[in-house]
Amino acid sequence: MAESSSDSEPEDYILYRDRDEWNDVVPVEQDDGPSSIVSIAYSEQFKDVYDYFRAILRTGEKSRRVLALTFDAIRMNPANYTVWHYRRLVLKELDADLNAELDYITKTIKSHPKNYQVWYHRQVIVKWLADPSQELQFTAFILSKDSKNYHAWQHRQWVIQHFSLWEGELAYVDKLIQDDIRNNSAWNQRYFVVANTTEFSTEVISQEIKYTIGVISKAKNNESPWNYLRGVVSFNSYADNPSVLEYCNSLYESKCRSPHLLSMLVDICEESLKLNQSSDQINLDKALKYCAELAMEYDTIRCAYWTFVGDNLEAKYRSAS
Repeated sequence: MAESSSDSEPEDYILYRDRDEWNDVVPVEQDDGPSSIVSIAYSEQFKDVYDYFRAILRTGEKSRRVLALTFDAIRMNPANYTVWHYRRLVLKELDADLNAELDYITKTIKSHPKNYQVWYHRQVIVKWLADPSQELQFTAFILSKDSKNYHAWQHRQWVIQHFSLWEGELAYVDKLIQDDIRNNSAWNQRYFVVANTTEFSTEVISQEIKYTIGVISKAKNNESPWNYLRGVVSFNSYADNPSVLEYCNSLYESKCRSPHLLSMLVDICEESLKLNQSSDQINLDKALKYCAELAMEYDTIRCAYWTFVGDNLEAKYRSAS
């Protein structure tokens, strides 16, 4: 039977039990045990396909007709791990055309872009082909439809890392960020690329701080670049990056009260307190003020958390004198 790319049942579909070429196989019904609490109302076609698939699992047959059977089983349930796994065994046994399989999985992913099994199958096929030439373009297409598709990003990262396709990725990420600075997935990808290429040297940290500050200035309440900035600075310290403190202070003085800004100001003060202990009462007072503003006005949903942070700082660093 020729495989169809349609998810709907073909008009001329024939049940496997009515196909002459399958009359040598005894279907195996699903065993739900002697006292099934809730029986699932499978369609006749679904039950028919999976009864024959279970029979094939028992015999271990790997043939063209079994490849067609897995196609129907996947069409009815594309999340079935066992079917995908067995399909790969059949592909190997038949030394099948993997480029045709890549075309098939491309169509399947377009219909089911958030299904883990289809993406894993694609990864295996690309690995077998040792040809990643379509992958960056394909994942970019999927991400153009849903910029936060976790499976597409995971596949893209695997391809880039496995085949060393780092060149041009930072430019791609920058375009995504410029198109949507709230795209937290793109910020995650930026971190992934930098960490695996130039790494966060002192020079790179300085460059990334400048880049991120530029983006924050366009949308000060956008959490993603603030998180990225915090991650970049974590490779040394706020003390080693005075431009961050200067920028945060300037925002605060300009009446900006983004909760992400205030949170970073608390971090900056706490770092200073850790270095100077109880001698730095000025930064303690500042940190307590920021915590109070967060708790009472600018991040009230986490009021208890910021009250806890403030109380902890007070108890730990307030001088007894």
